[in-house]
Amino acid sequence: MSKEGSTEAPIRHPVDFNHPDFLDPKKLDDEMRRVFDICHGCRRCFNLCDSFPKLFDMIDESKNEDVESLKSNQFKPVVDACTLCDMCFMTKCPYVPPHDFNLDFPHLMLRYRTAQRKNNELPKMPYQLAEIDRNGKIGVLLSRVINWVTNIKNNFFRKLLEALTQIDKRVRLPKYNSETFSNFFEKNVKKISFGRSLDRKVVIYSTCFVNFNKKNTGVAALKVLKKNGVVVEHAYPGCCGMPFLEQADLPKVVKQAKEVSSELLKWIDKGYEVVTLTASCGLMLKFEWPLLLPDNGDIKKLSKHVFDIDEYIVDIANKEGLAPGLSEIDGGVTVHNACHARAQNMGIKARDMLKNIPNVKIDVVERCAGHGGTFGVMKETHDLAIKVGRPTARQIDNKKNKYMASDCPLAGKHLNQLSKDTEIRHDEALHPIEIMAKAYKL
Repeated sequence: MSKEGSTEAPIRHPVDFNHPDFLDPKKLDDEMRRVFDICHGCRRCFNLCDSFPKLFDMIDESKNEDVESLKSNQFKPVVDACTLCDMCFMTKCPYVPPHDFNLDFPHLMLRYRTAQRKNNELPKMPYQLAEIDRNGKIGVLLSRVINWVTNIKNNFFRKLLEALTQIDKRVRLPKYNSETFSNFFEKNVKKISFGRSLDRKVVIYSTCFVNFNKKNTGVAALKVLKKNGVVVEHAYPGCCGMPFLEQADLPKVVKQAKEVSSELLKWIDKGYEVVTLTASCGLMLKFEWPLLLPDNGDIKKLSKHVFDIDEYIVDIANKEGLAPGLSEIDGGVTVHNACHARAQNMGIKARDMLKNIPNVKIDVVERCAGHGGTFGVMKETHDLAIKVGRPTARQIDNKKNKYMASDCPLAGKHLNQLSKDTEIRHDEALHPIEIMAKAYKL
C-alpha cells in the first residue's frame, strides 16, 4: 500500500539513457501520460515554472478535461518551458522516489529532449552556445571587440545578432574576461600570502563561467581561502557539461565528466578537496555525473570530495574558525539562493557564510530566477524567463539592500537586469564569496 508522499527522504534513480526503453517512442509517450495524469491530480507545483500551468491549462481546455484527451504532439510546449531547475523534484513533489508513483519530472523532460535530439528536432543555435570552452577561448582572445559588439546599448549589432542567432536583443549578455582565471592564477598565486596556515588543501575547479566570464569570483575565492590558511591549487580541464545536459546531449556530458574527473582525481589522490565556484557545476559533480555514470567508481569518489565554495568556508568557520579581519560592509545583502544551490541539499550556505561578517543585515530569497542557461537568452523563451524571474526580482527589490548575491552568475545577471527600484547597479550580481572578500578588504 502506498504511503502519502514526502514521508521519507527523496532518492533519485540513475538516468539509464543507454537502455532500449529510454528512447522507445511508445514507452516514452506512456510515461509522459502517466506522470502528467498524476501531476494533474495534484497540482502542488502550479506556481513553479511555466511547464505546469501550461500542462494544467491544456488539460482543462481538452475535450474531456483529462490527459487521455491530449494528443502527443501537445507535449512539446510543456517540455520547452522546463529549465531543469529541479525545484519540483526537490521542494514540491510528494510522489518522488521512494514513493510508488516514482515521479522525476525534470529527468522525464530530459528524456523527452533526448528523443528530440535523436530525431533532430531541437534548434541548432542553443547547442552552439553550449560549446562553452570553444566560445570562451575565442571570447577571451577577442574580449574587447566581442564585449563591444554584444553590449546591450549597441543597438545595431544586437539587432543583427538577434537576426543571425536568435539571441534576444534585450538580454544583457555576460562579458568576457580579458584573461582567463587560469592565467591569472598561474601569474599571481605565489604573490598572495597572509601568514595563517591550516592543514587544508583545495583545488579550485573554477568552472567555465568564472574562467572565461567572471574572473573576479575566482580572485575573491583564492584570496579568502589564502587568508584562511588554505593551500590552494587550480584546475580547469574543461566545462562540467551542464550546458550539454540542457541540450540533452547525454553522451557529450559523459565525455566531459570522464575528462574533467580524471584530472580532478589526481588532486584528490594528493589529499586535496575540490571546490567549485558556480552552483550548477557543483550540482553536476556531486549529483548529475553519478546519476549518469552510476557504476563509475572514479565519479563516485570525486562526488564525495566536492565542496561548493560557500560550503567550504562554512566548514572552516565551524571547525577551525575563520581568520580574523572581517569588518562591517556598507549595506545589507540579499542572498538569492539559486535553484542549483538548493538542489545540492546542503542548506543555505551563502547565508551561513555571510553571517560571519559583523553586524551584517542578510535577507534570503528562495525562488527561481527563470534564466535556465540558454533559456534566458533565446528570443523564443526570453519572455518566459522574464515572467518567471520578475516575482523573484520584486522580492529582492522589496528587501532594499545594497547588495544582491547569488551562487548562480546567470541568475544574478538576469535578476539584476529585472531589478528597478534598488541600489543594485552592478553589471552582474556579486557571488557571496565576493562579499566575503570585501569584508576582509582583500
